[in-house]
Amino acid sequence: MPSTERSLNQQFADLHAHRVATMNPADLKINVDQRRRLVEESDRSRFVKAGDLVAPFVLTEVDGATLTLERLTATGPLVLIFFRFANCPACNIALPYYQRRLAPKLASLGVTLVAVSPQVPERLVEIKRRHELGFHVATDWDNRLGRRFGILYEFDEPSRQAALAKGSFIGDVTGTGTWELPMPAVIVIDRRHVVRFVEVSPDWLERTEAEPILEVAHDLVEARAVA
Repeated sequence: MPSTERSLNQQFADLHAHRVATMNPADLKINVDQRRRLVEESDRSRFVKAGDLVAPFVLTEVDGATLTLERLTATGPLVLIFFRFANCPACNIALPYYQRRLAPKLASLGVTLVAVSPQVPERLVEIKRRHELGFHVATDWDNRLGRRFGILYEFDEPSRQAALAKGSFIGDVTGTGTWELPMPAVIVIDRRHVVRFVEVSPDWLERTEAEPILEVAHDLVEARAVA
C-alpha cells in the first residue's frame, strides 16, 4: 500500500508555517535571511560532484565503531546523509523520515546508510537514541569530510549575534569550537568509491526526498547484478 505520509519537504513547510505563527518576527527574519543568503551565495563549484573519486576517510560511529570508506562499501554502495546537529529541529524531522522511508529499502538492497554530522559522538548520540535509528550515525571530526566535499558554511553575522545574545555558541553545542556546519547533503558512492549522485541543500529546510536516493541505489545494485 502506498505511503500516506507527507513528503519531507511538506513537513518542512509545516515547520516553517509554525514558526511564522509562533516565532519572534526578528528572530524569524534572521533565520530566513541566513538560509536565503546560503542559497544565493554558496559556491556550488566547490560542491562534490557525480563522477568524483572519493579518497579514503574515517568516521566515528556514535556507538564507538570506526567506519572507513573501505568498510562501508565492502558489500555494496554507500549513502551518506550530512545533517547539522542532534537538536536541529529540521534534522529531527529528516532523520526519522529517512528511517521510515529510506533505511529499510536500502538495507534490502544491501546499501549502507550513514548519517553524518560534525557534532562529537557523546552529544550526537542523542538523535540516534531519540528516534531509535537503525542506521549508522557518525561524527565527521573537525568537519574534515564536509570540508573536502565543499559543503560547509559558517553562521552569518546576524545569526552569530542572535545566538550569542541567547548565550548559545554552535561550537559549544557541537563540540567543534567553530561556527561551521555542513549544509544538508546526500551523496551516493559506489563500490569503486566513485560518486554517483549528489544533492546539496544550502537551505536546510529543503532536503532530498527518499525516492531519488532509492532510484539511484536500485540502479547501482541492478547494474552490478547484470555485470
